[in-house]
Amino acid sequence: MTTAPQPAETPEPLWTPGADRVARAQVTRFQAWAAERHGAPAAVPGDPAASYAALHRWSVGELETFWQAFAEWSGVRFSHPYERVLADRSMPGATWFPGATLNYAEHALRAAEDPGRAAGPALLHVDETHEPSPVTWTELRRQVGSLADALRRLGVRPGDRVSGYLPNVPQAVVALLATAAVGGVWTSCAPDFGARSVLDRFQQVEPVVLFTVDGYRYGGKEHERAGTVTELRAGLPTLRAVVHIPLLGTEAPEGALEWDDLVSSDVEPVFEQVPFDHPLWVLYSSGTTGLPKAIVQSQGGILLEHLKQLSLHCDLGPGDRFFWYTSTGWMMWNFLVSGLLVGSTVVLYDGSPGHPDTAAQWRIAERTGTTLYGTSAAYVMACRKAEVHPGRDFDLSRVKCVATTGSPLPPDGFRWLHEEVAEDMWIASVSGGTDVCSCFAGAVPTLPVYIGELQAPCLGTDLQAWDPHGKPVVGEVGELVVTNPMPSMPIRFWNDPEGTRYRESYFEMFPGVWRHGDWITLTPRGSVVIHGRSDSTLNRQGVRMGSADIYEVVERLPEIRESLVIGVEQPDGGYWMPLFVHLAPGARLDDALLDRIKRTIRENLSPRHVPDEVIEVPAIPHTLTGKRIEVPVKRLLQGTPLEKAVNPGSVDNADLLKFYEELGRTR
Repeated sequence: MTTAPQPAETPEPLWTPGADRVARAQVTRFQAWAAERHGAPAAVPGDPAASYAALHRWSVGELETFWQAFAEWSGVRFSHPYERVLADRSMPGATWFPGATLNYAEHALRAAEDPGRAAGPALLHVDETHEPSPVTWTELRRQVGSLADALRRLGVRPGDRVSGYLPNVPQAVVALLATAAVGGVWTSCAPDFGARSVLDRFQQVEPVVLFTVDGYRYGGKEHERAGTVTELRAGLPTLRAVVHIPLLGTEAPEGALEWDDLVSSDVEPVFEQVPFDHPLWVLYSSGTTGLPKAIVQSQGGILLEHLKQLSLHCDLGPGDRFFWYTSTGWMMWNFLVSGLLVGSTVVLYDGSPGHPDTAAQWRIAERTGTTLYGTSAAYVMACRKAEVHPGRDFDLSRVKCVATTGSPLPPDGFRWLHEEVAEDMWIASVSGGTDVCSCFAGAVPTLPVYIGELQAPCLGTDLQAWDPHGKPVVGEVGELVVTNPMPSMPIRFWNDPEGTRYRESYFEMFPGVWRHGDWITLTPRGSVVIHGRSDSTLNRQGVRMGSADIYEVVERLPEIRESLVIGVEQPDGGYWMPLFVHLAPGARLDDALLDRIKRTIRENLSPRHVPDEVIEVPAIPHTLTGKRIEVPVKRLLQGTPLEKAVNPGSVDNADLLKFYEELGRTR
């Protein structure tokens, strides 16, 4: 292993947890328990960093023992015992807990069995009025029991697909849990997706039931969806039933069932006991080329991975309130619902992240008593630009952690949260993917936070940075790889019988090792820096830089609303690196601004990464989950026709791509 020399000065942490916080953390309690019962390394007195590093080494070095210990510690209910933890560790195709049976929904509703907690809120639903409305554990369990019974009467059997075209409302959670209770396979899209995008996803999995809304409210307006629902019904011939949820108060369309009729009974939920690797849900990658990848994850794998993330890494449990701004079209919604597994109250916000003003999400955190608040790095930077003062204007005294994902949180974002929210605030930048519906690296409640860094790789995740020859590197940029299986890795892609597309997606570069497609640096301190996608990395004269680094410095300029940088390898061996900028209202791309952009990159990053051209565009294209589209734009600039470079249904505004196609053609 090559190790970069330790810098002369270790940077000062932005935040360090107090001794009492370290002592109370669930990861501390788990380590002591696992040391006593399963041979885990004991904590190093007074040194949380050394304690976590030892625990992490054990969790990946003794993978089976770690997961056995964790399943026992978190009280996983195996209705039939497992034969061993990991029968086959090859990737893809690892076999976890063969012989075991269980049910995800049963675990999600455990708190309802506790007489002291049953009347407390399982869900807090918030719309754009920002007034929370609770659903108790007892009521959630009753509705799930009633709907599961109705699904069975509709003929839904284990393995059947059930789909939701729904916003982030309690009905979506009930539908997911009822589907899991009967052993069905859940899949969802947000109602801002158009019919073509939804059909590109749902047609692949052939659902038998579709839950729909008549519309949704966003940005102070009502958005009617009856026409789209008609298109979906016409395009999904496998449907046996459509369930109408009248969010806007309209009548059910002909032949549809009424939601209220299906959740009105008082029926004890029956939880189908399914094998550990039985499919739980299908998630979709952004699918920038071809149809979106339909990623299948298992009941047992998600149950274990989410219990680990939420209890040990997010330090969530009963008494916590868990809010993450998300839609049902993003894996973070599935992750948010799993807050129920650890007995936390889940906050569901259905509305615009910036309505009626940019501070909206902080107001929701205040009004719901949120203890862990998750958002996107983009929202944090938007608040900074809009000069929002959350700590001054809201009572955020219950918030113990602000977490961000979606893209790397820039150093200025860390500083802004520290200065404008609270100095004693645990800031957790986390990174993972839809592909595993979890995090590879991120939050650890017992470790310090360094500006611009993720705290550490997650337990049970054998995260490494590899050079192009497959050698691990520390202190320098490498490919993010995972060298041992994780329980939540896909069991397969839907309609990929030979596993070809699955292997090509993650295992082509390093056979048998998961390559995720991100550039990372593992620091000598054990923290992680994410530099952006490795397949759209900027490589000038051998010096590699992630696009996130460019965005971070360029978007500090008040005139730049958003940017997109692409490095294009050219047939003659040359390299063209344009920077596309979406300007703030009133700004002009004149010589003075051009000069400031170039100077900012030269001084903050490197002279080599000053763009060859700066080009103004009306907006930057994104995937439907809000990520900048880099690789397809790169392909367009290399002359690939639009229909081969990108699936237009996976883009928030496909018309924006024509500009890049034309530019590629004329160059």
